[in-house]
Amino acid sequence: MMAQPQADIALIGLAVMGQNLILNMNDHGFIVCAYNRTVAKVEQFLKNEARGTNIIGATSLEDMVSKLKKPRKVMLLVKAGSAVDEFVKKLLPLLNKGDIIIDGGNSQYIDTQRWCKELESMGILYVGMGVSGGEDGARYGPSLMPGGHPEAWPHIKPIFQAICAKTNDEPCCDWVGQDGAGHFVKMVHNGIEYGDMQLICETYNIMKDVLGMEQGEMAEVFDEWNKGELDSFLTEITRDILKYKDSDGKYLLPKIRDTAGQKGTGKWTGIAALEYGVPVTLIGEAVFARCLSALKDERVQASKVLQGPTSKFTGDKKKFLEHLRKALYASKIISYAQGFMLLREAANVNGWNLNYGGIALMWRGGCIIRSVFLGNIKDAFTKNPQLTNLLLDPYFRERIGASQQSLREVFCQAVMTGVPVPAFSTALAFYDGYRAAVLPANMLQAQRDYFGAHTYELLSKPGEFVHTNWTGHGGNVSASTYNN
Repeated sequence: MMAQPQADIALIGLAVMGQNLILNMNDHGFIVCAYNRTVAKVEQFLKNEARGTNIIGATSLEDMVSKLKKPRKVMLLVKAGSAVDEFVKKLLPLLNKGDIIIDGGNSQYIDTQRWCKELESMGILYVGMGVSGGEDGARYGPSLMPGGHPEAWPHIKPIFQAICAKTNDEPCCDWVGQDGAGHFVKMVHNGIEYGDMQLICETYNIMKDVLGMEQGEMAEVFDEWNKGELDSFLTEITRDILKYKDSDGKYLLPKIRDTAGQKGTGKWTGIAALEYGVPVTLIGEAVFARCLSALKDERVQASKVLQGPTSKFTGDKKKFLEHLRKALYASKIISYAQGFMLLREAANVNGWNLNYGGIALMWRGGCIIRSVFLGNIKDAFTKNPQLTNLLLDPYFRERIGASQQSLREVFCQAVMTGVPVPAFSTALAFYDGYRAAVLPANMLQAQRDYFGAHTYELLSKPGEFVHTNWTGHGGNVSASTYNN
């Protein structure tokens, strides 16, 4: 007789994130079947990290599926793209109607949309779930952002709401929306993470190259900031990094080569922003800053021949540090406002019913961008679910009003001393652009109509497009086949 299926869920992919999630599920009373393409890894895991637990292993996908309770729940934690596609194709012949596949990797949301659509006709429920929090989060409580086929949620909810991070006893995991919504939200989360990190990097650079501060002093400032409205995981780890000394007793940070890597989710956010026509400029600049950092050899050569300013900081350091704190806070508000603008537009286009306050709660604990600040964002959307922009919420409107002058002070000082601040700069430009009742796009429309007969609207007749024969010999026929 065949053994009775006993596992609540299977997880494929035994890298550190996969192992830690399995151990987390085990801690919460769920029986997990572990599988890896390299089967030796399964045996190794069961003998070491999983020894003494209720975790079981599988020697093949067929073996794994046979050990699962119905409806079968299979979670993938493998590399996005071809690896996910390969496993889904292999699983399909082994699963039945009502079974659930959960992709917990950093997949592109359009891939999740494709699989949701393709598997729906077979009755297989597909879920794309963003997982944030790194190795530690996976082990002790990540932020989870599931989306996909809604019928899957009741079956997976008990597991994922048990293992996720909690904030004031509320789980940092809830259903996001249909098809690719979960992975889209995770992508925007990662984009905001890029922006937060770049803003902190620019703050550190200003402290170092404008104020000439020593690292221990910088660490003390970040420690103090972490006790107020900038309280966050990234502020906390920045303090710890600044304090960290190598085995030789010297600070480790200056020894690290200044070339940043990236895995693509920030770039995807920038591409999505362009596709949806949303000005997510701060995340875009954060991605480009990483690209510029990669040009290390060119930058070293350029530093020897390209002239910069000779100005030095001569002001009150304590006063300027308060400007810097406020500038960082204001820029964070702007970055998150842009991220939620992108979420709102994508929801409109894709028919997702996103709960923006719920998303802020999911990010409030367990994830890399977790911060006190997100509680204020949740409150803003709870008070007004139809809020078009965070900057228009009374709480944030008041705070950015009190901080925007400091952002200008920091930007001006950085420009005068030649310290690059692309994220601070674009935050200020967006803020001034968003609050401008009139922008110079009227000139842009006139230019487009002049050289390409693209037409324009008059203020007196909105919605009516007209063309002017600017030169007297261009004719009155307007363009309708291309845009420039």
